[in-house]
Amino acid sequence: MINGLLVVVLLGAGVAGYLVFFGSSGNAQSTTSARTAAAATRDVSEVVTASGTVQSSYSAAASFGASGTVTEINVKVGDVVTKGQQLAKLDPTQAQLQVDIAQGNLNAALEKGTGTTALLTAYRQTQLALQQAKDNLAATVLTAPGDGTITSVTGAIGQKVGSGSTSNSSSSGTTSTTTTTSGFVVVTDLKNLVVKANVSESDVSLLKADQAATVTVNAMAGTPIQAKVTTVDLTPTTANNVVQYGVSLALTQPPAELKPGQSASVEVTVASATGVLAVPAAAVQTVNGASSVAVLQNGAETRKTVEIGVRGDQYVEIKSGLTAGEEVVLPQVSTSNNTNRQQQGTGQFPGTGGGNRNGGGFTGTGR
Repeated sequence: MINGLLVVVLLGAGVAGYLVFFGSSGNAQSTTSARTAAAATRDVSEVVTASGTVQSSYSAAASFGASGTVTEINVKVGDVVTKGQQLAKLDPTQAQLQVDIAQGNLNAALEKGTGTTALLTAYRQTQLALQQAKDNLAATVLTAPGDGTITSVTGAIGQKVGSGSTSNSSSSGTTSTTTTTSGFVVVTDLKNLVVKANVSESDVSLLKADQAATVTVNAMAGTPIQAKVTTVDLTPTTANNVVQYGVSLALTQPPAELKPGQSASVEVTVASATGVLAVPAAAVQTVNGASSVAVLQNGAETRKTVEIGVRGDQYVEIKSGLTAGEEVVLPQVSTSNNTNRQQQGTGQFPGTGGGNRNGGGFTGTGR
């Protein structure tokens, strides 16, 4: 009898101590609050993001097409020029002499006539030589290959130069090439600037010409610039096993202070829907192509299959399966009221089961 009472007293003391230490209301457990959001009408957009650089739509490096000594430089860095405008000049003395000689040879050939095959061939050769001499003389004058601003002058008066060529770098709506521009003079179009960005291989299939985009230049973060996609590269670049595709974007109204070389962030709108039923993206679960949401009805959750449309980062369009005003359940946020006394669900006192979403009680064996 005494032993029985002793066991009862000890058991009661143990229970009382447990409740005092851990709290009778289950404070040791993490309490979980059910968060919901109502399905509502709104605009939904799906965007592809990328990083890029501001570039000129046209840049050309102009070099002399003849050899000689520089006698004139007619421009300086910052000058605005038009196509065909003279930029610099070589001493034309030798080139002019070659023209005079070629002209004399042609006149002599004409005096001999062209009555035979040999005479006709000789005449044609002198014609060709004269044309080549004239071209060489014209090449002693360097002209602007296009409209733009002088961004580099590498030569100087008195310098001896050899014949070169003019290389272009353009990012227009029909071409997307990049060439290192170096020459006697470099002409760059600073008015029609573009943005060249790189997108991942998983996103490139979503992009096409004329899609609307927003460009944010890091140096002018408060001034978003409207743009549109002009070209998407057909071949990728690979670096550190990362495959990316180049995308060119034309800027609608670039700010006057915008400069080539500035870094930018790009958001391309690849799909959009206006005034449609939508829910937060976090509420939608998609498994094997089937999408569903959990709906809270009379305090209980019910999972519904839904048909989705445009899927943005924040919201997803719901085409069918929900009506406006229905409350969808969002991912839970857990908080702990007594972290120093938490139990991990294997305590010595079994709970009452039931799996209550809102917490309470000790961890039990309920489903």
